[in-house]
Amino acid sequence: MNQIEVQIMGQSYLLGCPADGESQLREAVARVDAAMCGIRDAGKVKARDRIAVLASLNLAFDLVQREQDLAAAREAAAAAPAPAPAPAPAPAPLLAYSSKVAASPDHRAEALIERLDQALASDGRLL
Repeated sequence: MNQIEVQIMGQSYLLGCPADGESQLREAVARVDAAMCGIRDAGKVKARDRIAVLASLNLAFDLVQREQDLAAAREAAAAAPAPAPAPAPAPAPLLAYSSKVAASPDHRAEALIERLDQALASDGRLL
């Protein structure tokens, strides 16, 4: 377990964290610091412990709200019928050539772009 030093509302804290969790812990510290500084800067609460409690309640409320939104989205996705897969388009020639004259570079580029658009649209995914 590693130890990192962080600042929250101007005060230093030495925190322990797993070796692979430093970036997540620093992100959490940044969110707590922003929440606490926002409450402090609003000017209505001065005591550090009250600011910490209000900030943690705000962050916990946001987390509960996101979890509920995610659960509702999962339920809606599970209840919705699965879309039928689109039939694969017939392969188009990559480049169009006339029987007498080769297509111009501009026409070939347009044909290539059209072919790429068709290939990407066939499964609804970009890659």
